[in-house]
Amino acid sequence: MNPTLQHLWRDRLDVVFPRSCVHCAGLVEGGRFRHLCVRCEKLLHLVRAPHCTTCGHPYFGEMAENRLCQHCETLEPKFGEGKTAILLHGPGRSLIHALKYRKGLHVLEDITTIMREVPGFADYLRGAVLVPVPLHPQKERARSFNQCRLLADCCAQAVDGQVEVRELLVRVIDTESQTRHDRETRRENLKNAFALAKGATINPALRYVLVDDVFTTGSTLNSCATVLRHAGALILDVVTFGHG
Repeated sequence: MNPTLQHLWRDRLDVVFPRSCVHCAGLVEGGRFRHLCVRCEKLLHLVRAPHCTTCGHPYFGEMAENRLCQHCETLEPKFGEGKTAILLHGPGRSLIHALKYRKGLHVLEDITTIMREVPGFADYLRGAVLVPVPLHPQKERARSFNQCRLLADCCAQAVDGQVEVRELLVRVIDTESQTRHDRETRRENLKNAFALAKGATINPALRYVLVDDVFTTGSTLNSCATVLRHAGALILDVVTFGHG
């Protein structure tokens, strides 16, 4: 559909079916986002420099002075650099929860907008091969999609297609949710949970960027990075939509 006609059609739909904010449930009128109201969009914390180059968390106060990141200081990353778009609280958390737990694919448009607005985000991704963190097939069937693959597609849109998305990994162990576990327990649970996809090949000359929804302890990304390293990836970084 012609973009102009598409916008006109959406505007008419908005009159008949007013949009509600995914965070506060209030009416969405104006603003930069389609599913966050103006008040809630002001609560988004887009990550700007200075920030940790390993996990992407912004530096505040004493952290900014010493450049010591308490979020990943014991991680021992198997990847090079990391970047994240937002801190995962308030409206940011509501966006990712709407996507993951309520099948809210409509928020992907706003997620792409955020990625476009984060300083340096597009430049960080441009020219890379994006590798989404996979779900176990059983979990993906239950959810009907892999949110990390959808986020990789958002990344591609944010850089106007100047990346390639390849599903190079598979999840071979269906681990329980890691939300309530500490870093060490997560690391043990995720050991050998991922493998190279059948027929997948790695070109050592290319830069690969793992895509996950959230950076919490980095254990999932480290587990995936280990597989890609063993397969021959020399230039390997990570990106997440949220941190926290």
